[in-house]
Amino acid sequence: MRVLQIDVNCKQGSTGKIVYDLYSYGNSHGAEMAVCYGRGPALREKNIYKFGLDGETYLHALLTRLTGRTGCYSFFSTRRLLRFIKRFRPDVIHLHELHAYFVDFKPLLRFIAENEIPVVWTFHCEFMYTGKCGYANDCMRFTENCGRCTELREYPKTLFFDRTAKMLDEKKRLLSKLQRLIVATPSKWLADRVKLSFLKDRRVELVYNGIDTTVFCPRNADALRNELKISREEKVILSVAPDIMSERKGGSFVLQLAERFRGERVKFVLVGVKNCAVPHADNVILIPPVSDQIRLAQFYSMADLFVICSHKENFPTTCLEAQCCGTSVCGFATGGTTETCIDGTENFVEFGDVGALADVLRKNLSELPDRTATASEAKNRFSYDTMSEKYFAFYRELLAKQEKDDRGDSSKL
Repeated sequence: MRVLQIDVNCKQGSTGKIVYDLYSYGNSHGAEMAVCYGRGPALREKNIYKFGLDGETYLHALLTRLTGRTGCYSFFSTRRLLRFIKRFRPDVIHLHELHAYFVDFKPLLRFIAENEIPVVWTFHCEFMYTGKCGYANDCMRFTENCGRCTELREYPKTLFFDRTAKMLDEKKRLLSKLQRLIVATPSKWLADRVKLSFLKDRRVELVYNGIDTTVFCPRNADALRNELKISREEKVILSVAPDIMSERKGGSFVLQLAERFRGERVKFVLVGVKNCAVPHADNVILIPPVSDQIRLAQFYSMADLFVICSHKENFPTTCLEAQCCGTSVCGFATGGTTETCIDGTENFVEFGDVGALADVLRKNLSELPDRTATASEAKNRFSYDTMSEKYFAFYRELLAKQEKDDRGDSSKL
């Protein structure tokens, strides 16, 4: 069985890690795996191909801002992708994210439909059933027709024109031609949202994201604590996100929480800060993005609690990583974030209620959950083996159905 995955990233970022884990799992279980991706460093591993051209990606982003259309450019990058697909001849294609300015998804989806290639498509956000939004928030126009968009300046950003109605119509036409399609979502929240869209009659399966639990597991963090000059008596509250100080990731709320703990033996550590000159209280430690996954696991293991204050999330991988390292999660109840928590929903409060979240943190710090039990349960639920086994069951099912249909066609000749 030959399986091709297509995503914006490979081996980095939340979806890129998932893609690489599936690639590794498949290769070790007798499948022939390939990954095509659009952005990030070029990887020199078998059948991993960066087809995206960086200069064209920047042009795509510019044209999106000027024209109001996205996912419609990157002509040369898309041609490189189609050439790879023709050479590799996949039995199944697993699609992930197709936004982020690296591919023209129209010729890609037309090619898949014309060649009747079975597709598993993991929706990591709402982009493919809305006019343009990665997260539609409270807007429900996507349930009928987009247009009159109030989020034009949100990612993917446009400066002048509202093309959301036309783009949604294009997506409806393109996806209607994919006859062998399984849509997967990492959270029930997102599955429920898909069922409100034009895809309401298509098959939607829930598959929790998985992570490498041989990397994200309880680790000795004494050296890291010494490096950061955090005493044994101090508790540590950790928050991790790419570009954590962005509005979406909510780093400003974490800084507000820290203000409420001034004078107490509590340190707040924020990992993923691009500009560490951000004003902050003396109980805050700002850390640039960490790419070394073992070091990142040491941060999770050092923390007493993990806090997530994102405004827009589907099924945040950071929460899985924290719990697999034995650290319980608290935060704002947005999107599918609460579904990541093995302790239930009592550790989550309404978005923006910093006072209530501070109370939750104090309660948990006074009686910390059992780290060993947290890590064990999280490993059982969120290992990449568990995730991969579900996806490979879909691949086999789609391939078996295609072979059955092909035999049926042959018998009619």
